[in-house]
Amino acid sequence: MRRQDRAAGWRNRAGVAAARNTARAPAPRRAPAQRPAPQPVRPRPQARPQIRWDRVGRVGLLVVLVGLLYLYIGPTISFIETWGEAGDRRAEVQRLKQENERLRERRRALQNPRVLEREARRLGMVKPGERGYIVKNLPRP
Repeated sequence: MRRQDRAAGWRNRAGVAAARNTARAPAPRRAPAQRPAPQPVRPRPQARPQIRWDRVGRVGLLVVLVGLLYLYIGPTISFIETWGEAGDRRAEVQRLKQENERLRERRRALQNPRVLEREARRLGMVKPGERGYIVKNLPRP
């Protein structure tokens, strides 16, 4: 420190520490400072709400996903219905193949004259020159 400061009552650091250690009379207590009267609370001007871009992004993504789901629902339903119809058609084709095979066998069988005559008689036909008889009230076998 400079001499002028010491002469004016300033102390250096060592002097300050020594002054602290010396016993002094306690300083008189001051009255607590009065606080200024509270100001009436003015309503804040309404701030514009901040845009939460993370939420906007999530909502936008959700809208896009729902839109894509909506676009896929129609073709998916159509695919499932077509698959079911294809199964029905396969079963019908199998049934028709079996019926076709049965009819081919019947045609081959009707090529034989004995089988052809038996079928004709079952239908009630007679050969030319034969006399047909009708017997009524017979029990059915």
